Amino acid sequence: MKPAVEVRLREGYPIFAGRGNLERLGETVKELIPARRAIVITNPTVGNLFGPIVRSSLENAGIASDLLEVPDGEEFKSLEVASGLYQRLVSINAHRYDPIVALGGGVIGDLAGFVAATYMRGVPLIQVPTTLLAQVDSSVGGKVAVNLPQGKNLVGCFYQPSLVYIDVSTLESLPEREFKSGLAEVIKYGFIRDADFLAFIEANVDRILNLNEEILEKVVIRSCAIKAHFVELDEKDRGIRAHLNYGHTIGHALEAMSEYRRYLHGEAVSIGMVAAARISHYLGMLQGAEVERHEGIISRLGLPRGLGSVKTSRIKEQMEIDKKFTGEANRFVLLKRIGEATVAEGVAQEIIDKVLLELGAE
Repeated sequence: MKPAVEVRLREGYPIFAGRGNLERLGETVKELIPARRAIVITNPTVGNLFGPIVRSSLENAGIASDLLEVPDGEEFKSLEVASGLYQRLVSINAHRYDPIVALGGGVIGDLAGFVAATYMRGVPLIQVPTTLLAQVDSSVGGKVAVNLPQGKNLVGCFYQPSLVYIDVSTLESLPEREFKSGLAEVIKYGFIRDADFLAFIEANVDRILNLNEEILEKVVIRSCAIKAHFVELDEKDRGIRAHLNYGHTIGHALEAMSEYRRYLHGEAVSIGMVAAARISHYLGMLQGAEVERHEGIISRLGLPRGLGSVKTSRIKEQMEIDKKFTGEANRFVLLKRIGEATVAEGVAQEIIDKVLLELGAE
């Protein structure tokens, strides 16, 4: 199977993407990693759905496997759960050359990736994302982390996987809300990098929402290619890779202030992108019609555009904790136009408050 995308770094890796290809994972791993054993980390839901297929595929390729499950939910992406996984890896005598297979969504990818990066100073990592959000975003780029009560992803590192293996057929298992949440990161790529890709999404909304696998494969591959572009330019997130955080400054604040329970990640980012588009407009960059285009595609995809029963003071408090701040200044990824992003620091609080009030905050 030929890689769909190559991430070209000093320690680069292939991204495989297809339809109904999960059963061939083992032979791909065998070709790329000299492994005799693998440890699959997942949650009970994904483990029941895809664990047997993955383990059978590995074992048919001569790779023994163990399955470790952790509870499902953002609140379990923690140091405590990571510590429990270290203990379980020791108890099964996991070796430093035994790859960890992260089977699941973004929480599993981040958590298992963090464990892979730190257990025995680093073991091989294979990302097998089963949600749209993970397939188009978190599985690519090497960011692995856990949360603290004060904020999301505050403890982590950069640790690139050995390979990313995507089967878009797994998306059929997702609840509708979770699938739509992943679409926020998809349209983000159009907003910040590729206006033609955004137009493709707009032209195929119905087929995307109906889970047309041919269209989804194209969407996932193009999204991964755009993500890889930014990762190759700025692996450690010290410059242009920040463009990938479009919508995330306010989005992460919304997630943290609700303790990751009210909003799914993509829902929070969706609201954050609407806010960022309006801030861009008020700063004289984005045209009014482009702001309307934001809100139009977000609405058509069934994603939220506004706030409700949220205090602007609470959002501000969380934004000040967010690691994207530089010193005392706020920091937003904004748009000059659709397809071209920029970073702005020190946006006037009056503009931020105005936008939040427009979106329904109190």
